[in-house]
Amino acid sequence: MTPYATDDIRSTLATAEPARSVDPSTPIKPAQWIEFFAHEPTETTPLGGRTWVARAANAVIAYSLAKKGDVLSRRGQPDEYTVLMYSESAPVAVTAGREEAQVAEEALIVVPPGDSDIRVEGDGVVIRLFSALADDLREGALNAAAYAEPDLRAAPLVPWPDPVGGFRLRVYRLAETPIAEGRFGRIFRTTNLMVNFLAEEPEPRNPRKLSPHHHDDFEQISLAVKGRFVHHIRYPWGPDSTRWRPDESREIATPSICIIPPPTVHTTQGIGPHQQLIDIFSPPREDFSEAGWVLNADDYPAR
Repeated sequence: MTPYATDDIRSTLATAEPARSVDPSTPIKPAQWIEFFAHEPTETTPLGGRTWVARAANAVIAYSLAKKGDVLSRRGQPDEYTVLMYSESAPVAVTAGREEAQVAEEALIVVPPGDSDIRVEGDGVVIRLFSALADDLREGALNAAAYAEPDLRAAPLVPWPDPVGGFRLRVYRLAETPIAEGRFGRIFRTTNLMVNFLAEEPEPRNPRKLSPHHHDDFEQISLAVKGRFVHHIRYPWGPDSTRWRPDESREIATPSICIIPPPTVHTTQGIGPHQQLIDIFSPPREDFSEAGWVLNADDYPAR
């Protein structure tokens, strides 16, 4: 299939060969649809802040409804992680080693490995994004059972090169990188993750302008932070007909994630009067990197 219409900027992407071959009989994981508030919190702070932790093949997301005064700490974190700040995020003060940053606006914060603290300075949302290397987060995820058997179609996480100047606390403020013509969203890369802050949409998506496409060997995590969405997913047929799955088109509220497994054909349709989606990939995508769309590429070189 042709992945994108000619007026979609992604139609300019070079067609990449899959990183590895997969036997066509390899099972395809089912998509996961997780509305955080439909589950009991994974953690609750003494001040009443609540956190939901969910995982994908290579990534873990911690969504918190935090209270002013909460401290979200990591000790001995094996690799860097990020904090995703959007318009409803709580202001935070992040400390890592001798570095500290105060952030009260839309931003991507990259926190280095080791010990760190996020002090919450007002009630609101705190979203943290980790790789799956942290055993406690991976094993404590509300959907951990979904990965009791690994996804053999998903490429394993192989870290990209270390950042220029070494690991340190970095803040990328979205106001400094507005949505621009000729570039897809606002994409940032770390050694283990890629995050795309898509534009807020002030109206429902045109049902005649969707973008069904597939990824050969990597998952996509679609994080819905505002509005309502329908995720459309089509499962390819393999040689074993007993494993065929019907198409899915399911509405999901926010906040939520849809974990889209390879190599399903998928597209997401905002159906509310106002919505925002953030796409997450682990490991980082080579096609987006080669297109020159990564805004912090000077800090995080491609492999």
